[in-house]
Amino acid sequence: MIMRPGQQLLLPANPVFIWSSLIVALLLDMLLGMLLPARAAWVPDIVALVIVFWTVHQPLRIGIGVAFVLGLALDVHQSSLLGQHALAYTALSFLGITIHRRLLWYSVPSQALQVLPILATAHLIAVLARLAAGDGLPGWGVLLAPVLEALLWPVVSVLLLAPQRRAPDPDANRPL
Repeated sequence: MIMRPGQQLLLPANPVFIWSSLIVALLLDMLLGMLLPARAAWVPDIVALVIVFWTVHQPLRIGIGVAFVLGLALDVHQSSLLGQHALAYTALSFLGITIHRRLLWYSVPSQALQVLPILATAHLIAVLARLAAGDGLPGWGVLLAPVLEALLWPVVSVLLLAPQRRAPDPDANRPL
């Protein structure tokens, strides 16, 4: 693959780091669900953000199956409609894999704008699943969650790419 001018050559992603970041995101999302009463609709979904990141950057390691299992785990923890998050995360993963080649050519702020419709689609799927089950409308706060997640995209990109940007053996004579 041809690299963008000025783009840094990254080390391979460590599978242990990938899986640990997904587990930490799941635990953080579970903690937010316990701290906020009735899970406020505006709270960003950290698991969705990390799933999109890894399906864009490592589509052969993290895919639709992983997104489905994480969605089921979150459904069980939140006692929500079983399959609601699983369906949304599966669609999220599919859309992330679909655009992963194109998305990596953009700068990180531009990537955030590209990821915003994907995150909004996942939230729309979750709302439609709840509506089909007989739940009411969540309110206007649900429109804020994808925007907050898109604003968190640069932070997540910096944090999750940090281990790949370090030199394997730092050396004064090696520019990488």
